[in-house]
Amino acid sequence: MVAGKLYTYPENFRAFKALIAAQYSGAKLEIAKGFVFGETNKSDAFLKKFPLGKVPAFESADGHCIAESNAIAYYVANETLRGSSDLEKAQIIQWMTFADTEILPASCTWVFPVLGIMQFNKQATARAKEDIDKALQALDDHLLTRTYLVGERITLADIVVTCTLLHLYQHVLDEAFRKSYVNTNRWFITLINQKQVKAVIGDFKLCEKAGEFDPKKYAEFQAAIGSGEKKKTEKAPKAVKAKPEKKEVPKKEQEEPADAAEEALAAEPKSKDPFDEMPKGTFNMDDFKRFYSNNEETKSIPYFWEKFDKENYSIWYGEYKYQDELAKVYMSCNLITGMFQRIEKMRKQAFASVCVFGEDNDSSISGIWVWRGQDLAFKLSPDWQIDYESYDWKKLDPDAQETKDLVTQYFSWTGTDKQGRKFNQGKIFK
Repeated sequence: MVAGKLYTYPENFRAFKALIAAQYSGAKLEIAKGFVFGETNKSDAFLKKFPLGKVPAFESADGHCIAESNAIAYYVANETLRGSSDLEKAQIIQWMTFADTEILPASCTWVFPVLGIMQFNKQATARAKEDIDKALQALDDHLLTRTYLVGERITLADIVVTCTLLHLYQHVLDEAFRKSYVNTNRWFITLINQKQVKAVIGDFKLCEKAGEFDPKKYAEFQAAIGSGEKKKTEKAPKAVKAKPEKKEVPKKEQEEPADAAEEALAAEPKSKDPFDEMPKGTFNMDDFKRFYSNNEETKSIPYFWEKFDKENYSIWYGEYKYQDELAKVYMSCNLITGMFQRIEKMRKQAFASVCVFGEDNDSSISGIWVWRGQDLAFKLSPDWQIDYESYDWKKLDPDAQETKDLVTQYFSWTGTDKQGRKFNQGKIFK
């Protein structure tokens, strides 16, 4: 079975391709921990493996390195996703190329100004809308008599094209624009509601009102980027070349910002950490995480209780509500991984050990969570609310022996769940 590490930043639609393919194939994809876009991918160690410094990038468990999102998705996929005949394989490549050449450049030109990470150009945007119209119409005609793009099952063609359309359907394709593409809409909605897709992208909300360019938002983004560049310059001064006079950009250049997509999206100004409004207390989360990672549980659990600040931090038990829907254990693990990915920005002030108990077709998911503050942390940010309602949450008394027993069990990955199912495997959010 394919296994390895995926280097990416959160919410990277390019990385979604591989993550969704892995959901279908059962490939074990781990998001590289501690990855910082603009730093990690510029390091000598990273560039030795991936000379272009782009993400997503994949390193297999046996040391093989693969760049480019479509190639990674293909590698982690199974034969069903890749096509069952040479003709199907060629058709799948055709649609993957269609996504990258006919949709993505125009999507970036239209959507990036709306997100405030690119200057608005009226002519370029108008042309991008025309190109998107043509691409959606081509899809609509093709899907008139088909459920999926190639064959009778979901393939990489569906996954790649869907991921490339996400920004459009989320930010600019309002009901008025998309009403002409009945078949494309039906297909897209079918794809985003597949459990394997939802495990990666979460609940997806279609655009209600097309976003527009906001000069103020763009100015704030530029100021934030400029501030970051200034700090870098102060540390390591370099000669600065004068900017060339602004010229009209040729059509080809206007329509090919896709290569800059990763940098622009990853560099988007970070939202304020909701935890910043709370007292810091005395519990050093980073210190505990390091200690837990480097020591046996016989030492790390007593260390946790020695350092834990019950006045400013709380402990919670979360149990997945829909146990009867759980099938394969690896799929249960993917549910946990998907949740962890979607709450990435919560990681700094939280720690969790979430476990799967039982076997295939008879399992449960539950875990112990620790975070700053006394209330349910997921409610602090809309970005963190995709998965938490699928769990029953109970705040635990840190002084109770029952809590101490649960912390020991979940931090050391032992014991059984409430129904007596034995521990199978666990994942740590840290």
